[in-house]
Amino acid sequence: MSMTDPLGDMLTRIRNGQRARKNQIISPASKLRSNVLDVLKREGYIRDYSQHELRPGISEIEIQLKYHEGEPVIREIARVSTPGRRVYSKIKDLQRVYNGLGIAILSTPRGVLSDNEARDQNVGGEVLCQVF
Repeated sequence: MSMTDPLGDMLTRIRNGQRARKNQIISPASKLRSNVLDVLKREGYIRDYSQHELRPGISEIEIQLKYHEGEPVIREIARVSTPGRRVYSKIKDLQRVYNGLGIAILSTPRGVLSDNEARDQNVGGEVLCQVF
């Protein structure tokens, strides 16, 4: 059976893994997932991730979760734009997540960026998820 929301599935795996206090989780690989994980790593929400090929054409991503003083660094991670309801935002209309304490991850014409990077480059796009 095919998956209708692969990014939502990965975010749920991260959320569940941190609630279960796991050090690492595994998710199927895709370019979009890798790009979102790049942003999470740059912003300091995960330690690292690596991609492994199981067999030709089938890969998985191993995500190293991050904790600070025993508490998960990611307190809240939520999908904004879903397959049934896409959410697009101009950079002027993009609201800050928890007054700038969290980030929004956007898919823009210049790639997948955090909201701060998108503001610096003055480019809007599809709001994929919010992280706090």
